[in-house]
Amino acid sequence: MSEDGLLARLAEGPVICAEGYLFELERRGYLQAGAFVPEVVLDHPDRVTALHEEFVHAGSDVVEAFTYYGHREKLRMIDKEGLLEPLNRQALELAGAVASATGTLLAGNVCNTNVYDPADPDTHDRVRTMFTEQVAWAAEANVDFMIAETLRYHGEAMIALAVIREAGFPSVVTLVADHDGLSREGLPIVEACQRLADAGADVVGLNCNRGPSTMAPLLAPLVDAVDVPVAALPVPYRTTAEQPTFQSLREPDFAGPSIPFPVALDPFTCNRYEIAEFTRQATGAGLRYFGLCCGAAPHHVRAMAEALDRTPPASRYTADMSKHAYLGTETSLLRKNQEYAGRL
Repeated sequence: MSEDGLLARLAEGPVICAEGYLFELERRGYLQAGAFVPEVVLDHPDRVTALHEEFVHAGSDVVEAFTYYGHREKLRMIDKEGLLEPLNRQALELAGAVASATGTLLAGNVCNTNVYDPADPDTHDRVRTMFTEQVAWAAEANVDFMIAETLRYHGEAMIALAVIREAGFPSVVTLVADHDGLSREGLPIVEACQRLADAGADVVGLNCNRGPSTMAPLLAPLVDAVDVPVAALPVPYRTTAEQPTFQSLREPDFAGPSIPFPVALDPFTCNRYEIAEFTRQATGAGLRYFGLCCGAAPHHVRAMAEALDRTPPASRYTADMSKHAYLGTETSLLRKNQEYAGRL
């Protein structure tokens, strides 16, 4: 555990937490879309470590253990519950090694279980059990704080928060805002976050589902409503008012088997400049905890860090088009190539 923990770092300035392991490792060919179970942690641990390192190189202040969807229910679905503990422990060990080597914060993670039902107390007990075992393994790994994320039910978020607080960790709890901007119980997202803050969450906010343009309008009201730092981790996709979530994005000439989500979202991907602009907007709204969710890649994280006036190691390689043979402006470039640029 770092001596300079999450709350101390937030008091000094913004914190960046890179996420997006699920989609990035799927794109790289190490994780199967659909069930989205992070078996890569056991099958290809070097690939997980490499992505942790790349995100830190790009500017992340946090190494988040890749235990998203590594809970008991997900492993039950693929008939591999026996992997539950080794997967969680390995994910925490991999993340911890990178955090220790780089001086970054180590975060544990719990997430949506997909079994919670507000009307069924038995599911509440199941959810608490799942969160409790994951938080216990995170505690043994000496994490700096816990993230509870991608939660559509306020009630499920409250269970996660209670388990985290019982274990004595600082908490970041982020909800999903679907089309209507309500929790699945029907609570306005701002009210749901208020209740979480009142219950002791150290950071509250939103993650996943919405892209920068459709998450940004929700942020200022949320900052005004709570007295704790607010987090925003959108997906890096060009969602719109008509299609506000990445599940709802549609392409008129899409030739795929169903809909673009989750493996054909490429045409909707935000570029680095759009991520930088979102970061500036969120900063102006009073955000203090930044990140990106499903679909994020290291160059997005670097753009976010640079928009916060940072120069992570990856900034050494930030684009400098002045030396491009055709599009550059350096006087040493051959003029014949610059004159030809319009014909490229």
